[in-house]
This record gives sequence, structure tokens and C-alpha cells, in this order.
Amino acid sequence: MTPVITNAAGVALDIARRDESDPLARLKQRFHLPADMVYLAGNSLGPTPVAAFADMEAAMRREWAEGLVRSWNDAGWFTLAESLGDRVGALAGAAAGQTMVCDSVSVNVYKALQAGRSLRPKRTTIVAEGGSFPTDLYVAEGVVAGAPGMELLLEGVDGARIEDLVDERTAVVLVNHVDYRTGELRDMAAMTRFIHDRGALVVWDLCHSIGVVPVELDRAGADLAVGCTYKYLNCGPGAPAFIYAAARHQATLRQPLSGWWGHAAPFAFERGYRPDNGARRLLCGTQPILSMRTLDAGLAAIEDVDMHALRAKSIAITDLFMTLVEDACRTHGATIVTPRDPARRGSQVSIAFEHGYPVVQALMARGVVGDFRAPDMMRFGFSPAYLSYADVHRAASAFNAVLEGGDWRDARFTARRAVT
Repeated sequence: MTPVITNAAGVALDIARRDESDPLARLKQRFHLPADMVYLAGNSLGPTPVAAFADMEAAMRREWAEGLVRSWNDAGWFTLAESLGDRVGALAGAAAGQTMVCDSVSVNVYKALQAGRSLRPKRTTIVAEGGSFPTDLYVAEGVVAGAPGMELLLEGVDGARIEDLVDERTAVVLVNHVDYRTGELRDMAAMTRFIHDRGALVVWDLCHSIGVVPVELDRAGADLAVGCTYKYLNCGPGAPAFIYAAARHQATLRQPLSGWWGHAAPFAFERGYRPDNGARRLLCGTQPILSMRTLDAGLAAIEDVDMHALRAKSIAITDLFMTLVEDACRTHGATIVTPRDPARRGSQVSIAFEHGYPVVQALMARGVVGDFRAPDMMRFGFSPAYLSYADVHRAASAFNAVLEGGDWRDARFTARRAVT
């Protein structure tokens, strides 16, 4: 029997037919997901690509155990930062030779901000979002603290909008493509034009858009960008991040972590530092090769798919979820804060609720995994690569049942854990 659901407006939504006609349904088999689980936390940590198991076995048993030091050349270890970087760059609309996979997001934010400052040495402010993911702000604070005369200005603190803060003093603007809390999507091209018109540079944080939203770094004229690979790219916990620098800036930008991997001739072992002329100058030291080896499977799981097709399904499933839960939210005092306008949202749905933490815990007990951000934000990440419409229906039904039945009041769910 075809499962049919009805929303508050009385419109029948045929979930089975949506799944039957879904051109991306085949992608789900590329991921290992626990049985009977609906996983809506891919905006925090993506699931394991099935191919990663064999890749890690090969990296451990053949490349490391048998190849040993020869694998730096024979297995291509030394050039993984570039080869993987070009593949990530392709997903972000960047031509080859501009993206490096390396280090962590925090380290790359530091490098990118300092690189931006080096290109605008006479300017004295950095602008960022007051509601940005904390590591971006912590790093920006550190950059300013180490540069006498520099000032950090924050949207929502020093001005209502970024546009109110960018002027002739601005060196670099650090901005998120998708807001990690609300899921709101920025117009990259328009914001980049605005910043450039005022003579400043922009660093885009792509952590919550890469892999689910079409990104056009080159077309937008972006200067620098950073992002992670363990969310919607599904490359493993703590997998190396990436950093992008537009080709036009590479010969002149400077970043302060001048390690040997960024040297123009790393095996010449020269006494003084001489940076590479290209994107390798963004590198610092030896990279975590075993962690980098998981990127192949993560990228391969989605890189043969048109990003616009992924985006279309992302819009459809987030819209479906919001439609199915909006009545329960309204009845129980929860608020959907993610924009309903598809042009303004990423691939998550965020719901503010005073008792959000126990609601998320109660959902996990029902096999629906989302996450929570203090003080009151429930976040549900929707990856079109492995979620079906039936999954979305099940998640929405569970959410409504938890609110209606008051399951969240159980003491099992109200006790806080260290990691939520």
C-alpha cells in the first residue's frame, strides 16, 4: 500500500512516488548507515562512505605497512594536498591549482585572514558576523590581538549588517556562506561584489554549504575560502579541511605559517624560507596522510552527480520537513528559524524551542538523529545523497509525536551530556 500523508492544508503528499522517481536514490547505497536510523546530523558529521573501509585497509596494510617511506612517492602521499584540493575545488566552482586540502578549519581561517591582511596592509579592520561559528571569531580575535592597530568589527554588535561595517578601513571580511545556527544562505556573488566595491577582500567559510549547495568561487570573484570535509562531504571525523586562494592573489599573498611544505623547493633544504609561487604556499607542515586518505571515498560518493540536482532535492526535502512540522511547532511554541525561501536557505532546518535539548534526545531514542546548539536551537541537516523522502516523513512524524506526547519531559532526556 502506498503510504500517503496529509499536511495541515489537506494536500496529499505521496512519499512513495517521490522516492520511486528520485534520480538520486541510488546514492544511498554508497553510505553505511545504521539500520533503522534517520540521520539528520550530516551538518555536524557525515556518515561513512562504504568505499572508505577498503581505502583505509589499503592505506594501512599496503601503503604504510608494505610501502613505508616509498609511499610518499609511489602512493602519491606528498601530492595529496593538491590532488584532493583540486577535487574539492571542483565542487566549489574553483579551477585547478587554487585549493589545498590541509590542516583544520581554524588553522586555515588564521592563514586566510593573515593572507588577506597581507594584500591590504594599510587597512585596519576585519569584519565578521557576531553569530559566526565561534572558532572563526576566536581566530579573528587572535589575528587582531597580534596586530597593533587592527580592530575586529562584528555584525550584530558593531552594526546591524555586514554592509554597515565595510568601508575604506576594511582589509578582510570573514563571512559564512550558510549560517551554522539558522541555515540561512548568503548571496555569495552579491556580497563579494559589495565588499570588492569598497576595496576589501573576502574570506568565505563554506563549512555548511560545500557538498549540498552549488558554490561558484571563481564566478563570484571570491578571494579566499575555507571549509571542512567531514560534514556534507562525508570524509570522516576531524578530516583535513581545505583552503582556497584565487590564482590572481597567489604570487603576492603571505601567510605566516611558513613551514617546509609551503617552500618553493621543499627538498632543497635551504636555510631561508622561499614560498611556492602557487597555492602550495598555503601549506605549512606534514599532513595527516591516513586522515587524508578517507577523502577519496567521501568525494567520490558525490562528485559524479550534478550539484544542481543535489540542490534541487535538498530544497525539496527541507521544504517537506518544514511543511510537516510547522503545525506542531506553532501549537507548542517552537519556531522554525530557517528561511522558507529556498534562495535563502542551505540544507538544514533549525527550530528554536526552549526545551530543544531534551526534544533532540527524545528523537534520538526514536532513531532520528539531529543535534542541538545552546541555548535553544535544534538543527536538522538534510543530505540529499542518502536521505529518502520516506526518511523525512518518518523524522517529521517522530518530531510531531515527541512534541505532542511530551516525551522530552522524561528525565532520561533532560540530563545534559558533555557532547551534544
